[in-house]
Amino acid sequence: MSALDPIELELFRHLLVSVPEEMGVVLRKTSYSANIKERRDYSCAIYDAAGRAVAMGDHMPVHLGAMPLAVEEVRRVFRLGPGDVAVLNDPFAGGTHLPDITVVAGACFGRDGKPAFYVANRAHHADVGGMSPGSMPLAREIYQEGLRIPPVLLVRNGAREADVWRLLLANVRTPEERAGDLEAQWMALRRGQDRLEDLARRYGVLRLERTMSALQDYSERVMRLTLRKIPQGTYRFEDFLDDDGVSGRPVRIAVAATIKGDSAVVDFSGSDPQVEGPVNANYAVTVAAVMYVFRCLAGPDVPYTAGLMRPIRVLAPEGSVVNARPPAAMGAGNVETSQRITDALLGALAQALPGRIPAASSGTMNNLSVGGWDPSRGRLFAYYETVAGGMGGSAAGPGHNAVHTHMTNSWNTPVEALEHQYPLRVRAYRVRRGSGGNGAHRGGDGIVREIEFLARCEVTILSDRRNRGPYGLWGGAAGKPGRNTLLRGRKRLSISGKARFQAEAGDVLRVETPGGGGYGGR
Repeated sequence: MSALDPIELELFRHLLVSVPEEMGVVLRKTSYSANIKERRDYSCAIYDAAGRAVAMGDHMPVHLGAMPLAVEEVRRVFRLGPGDVAVLNDPFAGGTHLPDITVVAGACFGRDGKPAFYVANRAHHADVGGMSPGSMPLAREIYQEGLRIPPVLLVRNGAREADVWRLLLANVRTPEERAGDLEAQWMALRRGQDRLEDLARRYGVLRLERTMSALQDYSERVMRLTLRKIPQGTYRFEDFLDDDGVSGRPVRIAVAATIKGDSAVVDFSGSDPQVEGPVNANYAVTVAAVMYVFRCLAGPDVPYTAGLMRPIRVLAPEGSVVNARPPAAMGAGNVETSQRITDALLGALAQALPGRIPAASSGTMNNLSVGGWDPSRGRLFAYYETVAGGMGGSAAGPGHNAVHTHMTNSWNTPVEALEHQYPLRVRAYRVRRGSGGNGAHRGGDGIVREIEFLARCEVTILSDRRNRGPYGLWGGAAGKPGRNTLLRGRKRLSISGKARFQAEAGDVLRVETPGGGGYGGR
C-alpha cells in the first residue's frame, strides 16, 4: 500500500476534490434546464488512469456510486484521445436510467496521447424521448422509456460528431434545451481537464498518481477499521416497494449483510425477480446504494474514492429486481428502488449497531414528470422534479422536515423558476404537519406541494410509500404514507403511487409526501 505524509495527503485530497466541485459549478451555471440549473440534478468526479474514482463532488449519491461502471465501459470501448468525449445513458452499459446522460473524457498530457486521468459527469435531462414527456413513463420495456445510448463519441478531437448530435436531438421533445445541457456537460469536462493539467504542471503527473493511489488506500483502511467495529455476524432485513406500477403486487427487497473481520458481503439473493414495470435497478445502482450506506458509517471525512468498496462484496443475482437484464424497464430503479435498497440495508445494520442507524426516511423521490404544448410560449415543454419528504428520527434527535434524503441530494425547484419557464403555477408548498412517526424522537414531516396546470398536460408520477409508511425503529411508529390527489373542480380524484394521466387546464395536483419513521418508544 502507498503511504504519504498525512498533512500532504490531506492537502492533495482537498486539491483533487476542488476539481469536481468546480466542474459542478460550471455545469450548473451554463446549463439550460431548471432540472440541472435549479435542482442541481448532476454529479461530477475524477478518476485515475485505470478508471478508479479518486475524488467526487458533493453531489448525488446514486450517480456517484454508479458512475465508475460507466467510466469502465467507456474505457472498454474506446481509447480516448485528446479532445475526445464519450457519451452514454444505457443502464446495461454503466448507466442508471435513460434520462441520466453521462459524458467521459480523458485528461491527456503526454506525447503518447494516453489519458493520465479521466473526468466524468452525469446529469438528469428533463426529456430523452420515449412514450411520455419527461422520459419516466409507466413502461414495460426499456425501449418505451426513451433513446438508449451505448458508449459513442459525442466529440472527436475537439470537434462535435455532427451525426451523433443530430441523432440525439431528433429523438427528444426539447432539442434546444438538450443541446444546451449537453454543451454544459462538455464544458464541465473541459474545466476538469484544465484543472488537472494545472495540478500536473505544478506537481507532476507521477506525484499526482502517487497521491491518488494513497488516497484510495487510505479510504480502504478507514473502511476496514469501520467494519472491524461492527459485531461479526449476518444481519437480515427485508422491505418492499408498494408495486411495480403494472401488477399491483409488492416488490420485495431482501438483504443479508455478513460482517467478518474487516470485510463485508452484502447479498440480495432473496429479492424478487425483475418485474414488468419500471422499478428494476441495475447492478450499478445497487452498488451505489451499498456504497452510500457504508460511507455514512465511515464518517464524513473519509475520502470518497474507489478504495471504500475494496473490502465490500455485493451479490445481486442477475435477472433480479436489483440486477435486471434487458429489456427490463428501468426508469424508477434509479430513483425508487435505490431508496428501498438503502432502507433494507440500513434496517439490517440497525440490528448490529443500535443507536447508530436512524429510522427509515421517506423512502421515495416522489418523481413528477409533466409535458405538453405550452400555448403562451408556442413550444413543447417537458419538466421533471422530485419532491422531498421527512427524515427518520434517530438516537441523536428528531428527523428533519421537508428534506431530500439518502440517494438523492437534489434541491427543490424554486417557485419563481418553475412558473417563469413552464405553464404551471404552484398553489401550495408547505410542511405536511404530523406526518412523521411518533417516538421518543419523532420522524420528520413530509411536504404538501400543489401544482396547477395552466395548459393541457400529460403527467407521470413515480412515487412509493403510498401503501405503507417508512418503518420506525426501537418502538418508534412508522411515518405516515404519502398520497397523490388530482383536484378537478369540486372533485377529488385519488391518484395511485405510479400513474400516467392527462391533466386539463385548471386541474391541480396535490402531492403529499411521506414522513420519516419515529425512533424509540415513548
